[in-house]
Amino acid sequence: MPDCSIASTENTGLDSIAGIDVLYQDQHIVVIDKPAGVLSVPGRVLKDSVTSRLQQAGLDVLVVHRLDCATSGVMIFALDAASQKNLNRQFQDRVPTKYYQALIAGELSADDGLVDLPLICDWPNRPLQKVCYEHGKPSQTIWQKLESFQLQQNLINRILLKPITGRSHQLRVHMKALGHPILGDAFYATDSVKALSERLCLHAWKLKLKHPLTENWIEFEANLPF
Repeated sequence: MPDCSIASTENTGLDSIAGIDVLYQDQHIVVIDKPAGVLSVPGRVLKDSVTSRLQQAGLDVLVVHRLDCATSGVMIFALDAASQKNLNRQFQDRVPTKYYQALIAGELSADDGLVDLPLICDWPNRPLQKVCYEHGKPSQTIWQKLESFQLQQNLINRILLKPITGRSHQLRVHMKALGHPILGDAFYATDSVKALSERLCLHAWKLKLKHPLTENWIEFEANLPF
C-alpha cells in the first residue's frame, strides 16, 4: 500500500476563492471547506453553490461528491476528466474514509456502536428520507462518543461518525433513529433540539482517499466550526 501523505491537516485560512476556504489545490484536484448553508451544486431554483462560485472564480471544477446544504466541511473537486473518473470510481467502490463530527442531545446508552438501518426517500415528504426495511437501501454508520457537556441545561454529546455507505441524509436519519437527532436539524430534530443551534451541527471533518494521479493516500481536515 502506498504511503499516506497528509496533504492538509487543518484549514489555515491562507487561501480563499470566492469566499470559500481552500484546503489544498494542485493540477488535478482542489479541496475546500464547504460553508454551512451553501449548496454543493446549483439547485433548480437557487443557483448559488460552492461549485458555481468556484467556476465563476475561474476554476474549472468537476463534481465528485456532494454534502447536504446544511452540512459544512471537506469537499473535493476534480480539475480534469481523468481525475473525476478516478475519484468517482473511488467513491463508488467506497475507497474513501469519511469522518464527521456532530452534536446530539440526550444521554447515550453506550459509548459507541453501529447503526444498520436501510433508508429510502420519503416521497410524499421529499427531500426527507426514512427507514424502510422492505424497500430501503442498506445503510451503515459507525459512531463513537467523544465528549459530553452541558448546553442550556441540556446534556450534549460530541460524536464521531464514520459512514460506511453514503445515502442521502444518512447520518441525520440514523441519529434520529437512535433517539438523538443532531442539534439544529431543521428536518429531523424536535423543536427543542433544533432550537439549540442556529445551524446543523454536522461537519465533514476529515476525508482520506487516494490521489487520482499518484495513487498515494492523502488526507484532508477542516477545522471544527462548533
